[in-house]
Amino acid sequence: MRVQSLTLAAAGAALLAPTMLPSAPVAFARPQSGPVALREGDVAAADLLAKVRDCAPVSRGRYRSDDGEPATIPVCGTKEAVFWKADMDIDCDGQAGARCNGRTDPLFSSMTAYQQSDGRYLNAEQLPYIVVPAASALWNHRDHRVGGGSVAAVIYRDRVQYAVVGDVGPHDIIGEASYATAKGLGIRADPRGGGTDTGVTYIVFKDSRVKPIEDHAAAVETGQRLARLFVQGAAERPES
Repeated sequence: MRVQSLTLAAAGAALLAPTMLPSAPVAFARPQSGPVALREGDVAAADLLAKVRDCAPVSRGRYRSDDGEPATIPVCGTKEAVFWKADMDIDCDGQAGARCNGRTDPLFSSMTAYQQSDGRYLNAEQLPYIVVPAASALWNHRDHRVGGGSVAAVIYRDRVQYAVVGDVGPHDIIGEASYATAKGLGIRADPRGGGTDTGVTYIVFKDSRVKPIEDHAAAVETGQRLARLFVQGAAERPES
């Protein structure tokens, strides 16, 4: 069950945003057609999963997968990355489209925590992105060199989808990604009843940032390079 986006709950953040969202489509230097293939890149899902088999927790406690569920999910860390294994709820927030809007998603918010280079909010239908929990005493992603535009490898079964950190959610719930991320992984992307209850691994590479955040091709390029280093690896050690 998805809960209301933190960015909508904290409506005061709108003071920092553009006063109006343009209704006409904006052209970008790099077209955004969304993910077109599964298993992006040349790093196998099995190789990435082998590197995150063991968990050295970096969170001070555990997260819930959904509101009302028990808190069982830690955020784990290595020298190069943080990761968690959870479900996937569908984030449809940001720019309204045919599949992500107030009619298709009862929890739709026109805002995301981060914005494109043109000042508009992200497009969940087209941009693969993941949601991180709001910073709290439980875990602060910024303390682990993760922020807007950080690159993630999202793994489901034998598929890998590269994405960016694009939104912030509730402080005690983890396991959410954009419509485009789910679609690219072959997960049902309907914000009302889509997603999956289990089996998704999120690996976020520290000190990685795609700029502009909406450049998915750059996220794939950076993600492949960092994933290669991660699995070939560098002798990673648990983060202290």
